[in-house]
Amino acid sequence: MTDTTTLGTIEHINPTEIQVEANVRTIVKVDPALVASIREFGVLEPVVCRRSGDGTVSVRMGQRRVLAAREAERATVPAYIVEGDDSTVTRLVEQFAENEHRADLTEPERAAVFQQLSFEGLNVAQIAKQTGVKKAAVEAGIKVAESEFAGKIATNHDVTLDQAAALIEFEGDKDAVSRLVQYAEESPEQFPHELQRQRDNRARAEAVEVERAALTEAGYTLLESRPDSYYDKEHISIRDLVTADGEPVTVEHLAEVTPRFAHVRSFHTGDVDVAYFVTNHKGWGFKKVSASGSVGGPMTDEQKAERKTLIANNKAWASAEVVRREWLSTFLSRKTLPKDATAFVAVGLTRHRVDVSSALAAGNRFAAVLLGLPEAEGYWSPSPVDTYADQPGKAAHAILAVVLAGMELATGTYTWRNPSSTAARYFSQIAAWGYSLSEVEQIVVNVESTGGDEFDENDSPDADAAGSDLDD
Repeated sequence: MTDTTTLGTIEHINPTEIQVEANVRTIVKVDPALVASIREFGVLEPVVCRRSGDGTVSVRMGQRRVLAAREAERATVPAYIVEGDDSTVTRLVEQFAENEHRADLTEPERAAVFQQLSFEGLNVAQIAKQTGVKKAAVEAGIKVAESEFAGKIATNHDVTLDQAAALIEFEGDKDAVSRLVQYAEESPEQFPHELQRQRDNRARAEAVEVERAALTEAGYTLLESRPDSYYDKEHISIRDLVTADGEPVTVEHLAEVTPRFAHVRSFHTGDVDVAYFVTNHKGWGFKKVSASGSVGGPMTDEQKAERKTLIANNKAWASAEVVRREWLSTFLSRKTLPKDATAFVAVGLTRHRVDVSSALAAGNRFAAVLLGLPEAEGYWSPSPVDTYADQPGKAAHAILAVVLAGMELATGTYTWRNPSSTAARYFSQIAAWGYSLSEVEQIVVNVESTGGDEFDENDSPDADAAGSDLDD
């Protein structure tokens, strides 16, 4: 950028004769206190202007002071007339820097200048370098500037550019947008978790709708809720039916049955489950049997509440896992690791040795994922972490990734249900390094205050999978 500080001269010019160029500020707010000060004392710091070939003087920096001087009806303002580069890019960057320093630009204004610089031919990396803003923020700003929906969100709500950009994918879903905006304004540290929960909810709903459409086309009547076998004596699940020959009734046996019913739900894992029901089962030659050999009663209100919490927390955990693992990858991409990383590795190799050894036995495959490395060609192929660790300055990152991978793979929905002190230490550590724990993850870090550290035979991935039929 041209050094304008050595090229100009001071002139006193009527503010009404100074042309106010299109500025990076889309909405210029002149502070009444500034107007009052200029009315009494005048403009104390010269504004920066440029005189064009036809004699027109246009302001480069100091737009608010010029406008305030007009409102204060000052006869003249001191203007520093320079012969600097008049390119749009230079002007926008200079104005961006001045306004960022003097009075924070609004998020829509920041988005607008990123978009304008993009129009001028600068790529994201160049815009980031010129403005001193991170590339991710520039990318988000350009998305927001190109979206009328996101622009309105950023204008009317206290959201950041990356939050507004994320909301674009939910345009048309009022409930999701409302909830995400609420998180952005009231609990911004939890926004990434709610964003992933909404994405997962949408994916599950879409999968359910695909299955429902296929069932409707196949002639099934869809049930909005799953019949309770204790109360609903009309709709009988085919799981409780056998044919006249004693064979379990399957979907194939329903080909000629009318009416036939189905209910579709999804688990926290994203898997879709379909249950099939018939009425007048005797008329179709089916016999009812007890699937378990026992007779159950209706759930109590307490059991219903526990089940609701179980389902909600399992879904929340699945969403948090996505956010957490993305954060771990970003964390490991840092050039400099935290000072206590070595101590953490030592704890991982001792107290968490079982979990870490499992990761080592698997060839550090998940560690490679966290480091953003290519997948190994085969199970017995060398791990990409091997060559990564040989690079100068990467040894500490490699061993930390292996330890974190082992600890992370030892977690699951069973972790929040039966939190251990080792899991609590893991989650507490990544929280100390800057990760924002979701509500369900916060349950784990509270274990030390409750004294829970016992391992139960049901506290395992296999036990959790076996109980997944409760987690719709």
